[in-house]
Amino acid sequence: MNSPLPVTEIPASMMPPSQLVTRTTAGRAWRVVFLHICVGASLVLFSPVTALSQEDAAAAQPITSEIVQRLVTENEQRSREIGAYTSRRHYHVAYQGFPHPAQADMIVDLVCNGENSKQFDVVSESGSHLLLNHVLKKLLKTEQQDAIHRKDSALTPANYTFSLAGTDQEDGRLLYVLAVKPILSGALLYRGKIWVDAQDYAVVKIEAQPAKSPSFWIRNTQIDRQYEKAGDFWLPQSDRSETKVRLGGTAVLTIEYGDYRFATSGIPHVSSEQAPALR
Repeated sequence: MNSPLPVTEIPASMMPPSQLVTRTTAGRAWRVVFLHICVGASLVLFSPVTALSQEDAAAAQPITSEIVQRLVTENEQRSREIGAYTSRRHYHVAYQGFPHPAQADMIVDLVCNGENSKQFDVVSESGSHLLLNHVLKKLLKTEQQDAIHRKDSALTPANYTFSLAGTDQEDGRLLYVLAVKPILSGALLYRGKIWVDAQDYAVVKIEAQPAKSPSFWIRNTQIDRQYEKAGDFWLPQSDRSETKVRLGGTAVLTIEYGDYRFATSGIPHVSSEQAPALR
């Protein structure tokens, strides 16, 4: 989910002379917004969670460790078995605030030849060149680098502490709700909650915030990710990351995943139509 990537300043032509904020301050603020979008994406549905009492939580501690161990074990097995696959993604980023609104879209094809190898092909792009070059394309590079060093951001006890916050139900399936906290404040780690399917021991939803804010200018970032099931595998379905900055701006990044096609026989094709559009 590596070190922040540098982002160039906004050209002076994009800044109205009436603004009292200096070019240097504005440039730093925009760079921070773009950087945090990239960090946030590396994850919209909300449902009630059954909370545990202090007594139940204490009694559930052995259960928590068992859930985490099963999650790690099943994730490793699924990574070995899924094999090569391709998919198509739709990236959309929209910024509202100083110095002016901007948005961009990009359609990307992914080829994954194992958990440590990802290749991206940009099919189409439109909108702000600044957002395309300094947010979306850098996001792809960050994901490629993360794939190589996956163990540094993997959802394991080496990177996180876990506690059982409660249980939930979704589509008739029991879900364990775990609170996760990073052991270190890595740029691609997060803190929040994960929903784990009680039958498959797979993460089906994430609601979190980045473990480390890159700057004072960032007020808050919320990351939401949904997964969908294809055969025995849970795959990303949608991401939404919303960042608030102290200058009053808001940046929203969404990613829609679909058209999963697998080299391994027996895994059903998942089309884009199965993944609902984000609104």
